[in-house]
Amino acid sequence: MAAQLIIKEWTAIQQFPAATQEKLVNLLSKLKTQNVDTLTILVMGKGGVVGNPKAIYGSRSRLGFTLNIIDTPGLIEGGYINDQVLDSIKRFLGSLLMTKTIDVLLYVERLDAYRVDNLDKQIVKAITESFGKDIWHKAMIVLTHAQLSPPDALSYEEFFSKRSESLLKCVRQGARISKKEVQNFAIPVALVENSGRCNKNDNDEKILPTGSPWIPSLVHTITDVALNGKRGILIDQKLIEWPNANGRGKLFIPLILAFQYLFVIKPIQKLIKNDVAKETKSSWA
Repeated sequence: MAAQLIIKEWTAIQQFPAATQEKLVNLLSKLKTQNVDTLTILVMGKGGVVGNPKAIYGSRSRLGFTLNIIDTPGLIEGGYINDQVLDSIKRFLGSLLMTKTIDVLLYVERLDAYRVDNLDKQIVKAITESFGKDIWHKAMIVLTHAQLSPPDALSYEEFFSKRSESLLKCVRQGARISKKEVQNFAIPVALVENSGRCNKNDNDEKILPTGSPWIPSLVHTITDVALNGKRGILIDQKLIEWPNANGRGKLFIPLILAFQYLFVIKPIQKLIKNDVAKETKSSWA
């Protein structure tokens, strides 16, 4: 049975500073002028943003616009990709948002992590296998813990640039985006810092070390991705059922067996028969 999506009024927007509220309302109006009155955002990454072991959702409405946010549990368990988590995420989406679309993927990482390893590529690969390569058409990278002092005497902008490029390279490799396709997969990067030590400007808005208010900047980038002309990812039975952790790769088993028979087993059998024939002939010579 499908779960019921409960939509509440987005009253929390009033807690933002007036300057931020004005920018957010303008961005929502921009979406509505493009006939976008619903936006579904999927949040994924190495670790769940709120640390919840299950996918959770929030649905808020404001000025005739509905925002759905699905925050998912971390994809890593014991140092490995947990395929069952990916399958449970898709089932969760199907129970709430069947026939709707994923309009934006927020791929969350930390700015203060200093390297990208093979596990990061495996995460991207797993997301790609579960949701399709086109999910990266609707993706953006969100870097948390943005209030930091860069190491090695780098400027903040230099460190941000290096970290962004290393993650973008990881996404391209994990999703198998070729050099020819890079321009067609323009993935923006945004910064987030929600801790109490985040500085504020004269308008009481939380700002990054660059001086930019990060909340309007984040929503602006989300809006750009939503309106980038690429199709959202349809949530249907096909997406939910294939591929899954148990079925992943089973489609190719008959092909592998046929390959083994035609190109490995049969040639060996032929060689054995030829050797037996030779031995038989030599014994009667």
